[in-house]
Amino acid sequence: MAVVRPFRAVTFSLDAGIDVSAHVAPPYDVVSPARRAALLARDPHDIIAVDLPVGGEERYAVAAETWRAWLRQGVLTQARSPAFYVLEQRFTFRHRPIRRRALIAAVDLEPFDAGVVLPHERTLPKALTDRLSLLRATHANLSQVFGLYSDPAGVTDELLEPVRVEPLMLAATDADVESSVWAIRDPHRQRALADALADSRIFIADGHHRYTTALAYRGERRAADGPGGWRPYDATMMALVNMDDPDLVVLPTHRVADAADPFDPDAFLAALAERFELKPAPEDFLVPLRDLEGPPRFVVALRDGRRFVATLRDDADVSRDVPGNASNALKSLDVTVLQELVLWPLLRIHADRPETLDRLSFVKGAEDALEGSAEHDVTFLLRSTRMDQLRAVSMAGELMPQKSTYFYPKLLSGLVMRDLALD
Repeated sequence: MAVVRPFRAVTFSLDAGIDVSAHVAPPYDVVSPARRAALLARDPHDIIAVDLPVGGEERYAVAAETWRAWLRQGVLTQARSPAFYVLEQRFTFRHRPIRRRALIAAVDLEPFDAGVVLPHERTLPKALTDRLSLLRATHANLSQVFGLYSDPAGVTDELLEPVRVEPLMLAATDADVESSVWAIRDPHRQRALADALADSRIFIADGHHRYTTALAYRGERRAADGPGGWRPYDATMMALVNMDDPDLVVLPTHRVADAADPFDPDAFLAALAERFELKPAPEDFLVPLRDLEGPPRFVVALRDGRRFVATLRDDADVSRDVPGNASNALKSLDVTVLQELVLWPLLRIHADRPETLDRLSFVKGAEDALEGSAEHDVTFLLRSTRMDQLRAVSMAGELMPQKSTYFYPKLLSGLVMRDLALD
């Protein structure tokens, strides 16, 4: 049973309807040092100062002191009463206007094996350590874990729609994404939303590290505090989106790789052709990536400029050819096939071998990936993972390779926050 709760949000202290663009930031893991510096040059009270501290181990204490100072100085303020929050993001995708809505709530933490909150991607230990250190220091949720729930009838959509009257705040990003936030303070509507989501499973779309960190933090606090009732660290802040929304945009993350040894492109293609049908890529290389049905497929771009569409051959059998005891739902994913039948056997790169990962980069845009393809041995352009694939893998209790999905647009940090010491 999913338990969603209203909470007393911490926000930047601005009048209702004011633009907070200068105070918000993209998620910490996509902000480069140069971007961080630019955000703080624009306004020193940007949430990135807290969410992505720099320096040695003392950086977490500095982030915590910055957070507390902003609260003392009135840069940040906390709502007087608990509320749910509605986040609406508006953008254009492939020449079509899109509106994505999320319910922001405090969601009770559940271990993954309880089957209430389900992950779909693997996590990296280094990122977990960083996020846990920051949470220990600040005792705050600075951004939401992005969660998905199934509501094909659109019950929650109807409950969220009437509150869209006067937004609390607005924000725009350089990616031409406009965000608005409304509060739901009516107790009757809050109960209706909580009841509508009570029987839902929540699939983590983005924020696996933050959710796993919240579980670890809860364990530490419970051990230190002893038995007791519900406490704020028993929940974490999430933005919940209906996965049955036909406008939900899921993009792929592409791979740029280098071989461990001197790369022979012709030998690589010959080895690839043993399991894949290779055809020259069309001039519009995105065309073969837009058909999400059919066997595993991706575009292969070599350093020498040659490009091919690689499609798993009809005589291939993922249950047999992809190693391990995973389900066919996981084995038949493009990202799994690429990892297990190409990256590891042909380029000696694998997520379970961290020493090999310095030869693998993840790139969001296909054009960006191809732009740097002349500097690397081989670039792989992937298709998007479908919602039914994510659901099947998660329900089987399995995890996809890292960076299997990219839910666009990302959620902003700093719009709505939650202080565990004050909630």
